[in-house]
Amino acid sequence: MYNKVEICGVNTATLKVLTEAEKIRLLREMQAGNRQAREELVQGNLRLVLSVVQRFAGRGENPDDLFQVGCIGLIKSIDNFDLSQNVRFSTYAVPMIIGEIRRYLRDNNAIRISRSMRDVAYRAMQAKEQLLAENHREPTIDEIARRLDLPREDVVMALEAIVDPVSLYEPVYNDGGDTIYVMDQVGDRNDDSNWLDEIALKDAIAALSDREKKILNLRFFKGMTQVEVSGEIGISQAQVSRLEKGALDKIKREL
Repeated sequence: MYNKVEICGVNTATLKVLTEAEKIRLLREMQAGNRQAREELVQGNLRLVLSVVQRFAGRGENPDDLFQVGCIGLIKSIDNFDLSQNVRFSTYAVPMIIGEIRRYLRDNNAIRISRSMRDVAYRAMQAKEQLLAENHREPTIDEIARRLDLPREDVVMALEAIVDPVSLYEPVYNDGGDTIYVMDQVGDRNDDSNWLDEIALKDAIAALSDREKKILNLRFFKGMTQVEVSGEIGISQAQVSRLEKGALDKIKREL
């Protein structure tokens, strides 16, 4: 259904694609009061909405519904785009469209979350989008918490509460051999061999370099992203990724 030509009565094969210069011109005209320019902006960015909707294939959702919700996100991004910011329109619009679709999916989720926690999560997502547009990089949890004037723990709990449930059959690792699934990592805490595994793991970590230990500590114990770790220790994100993978490979070999 995601590959069909017509969605919500719109023939996607005939959708117009605007250049960046055309988008900026129409945005200026719209902000000057030209309603026709706003309509042209919506029509000229429907293919962008379609490309975002295709990211959510395989969830069992009706693509027509997701397309309509995505159009709401597009309209919001058109109405709120700041021309004074040196950023491409699609860079601002795509997170807005994704956010709108995710909110729709979470509101229709069978697992119910308290209204207050959901409100905090939505505010955090909006703050994240604003900070991303302002700073042109992924904001940290601390930055989002400061923007909302909320404790960091409240923001983390709210965002984690609205994360989509993960299937036990979700693949988490594949090095060309047998795939490891989530269910493979669900262990029995009463297993007598657990304490031996813990000793082996501690020995494997002890054999790492100080930088590798610090990266693993920041990534898996403090929950920082690779971008945040790179800023913390003063190296590039690519180096963080390489060192992290190398450290994990060393631990696997030791175990």
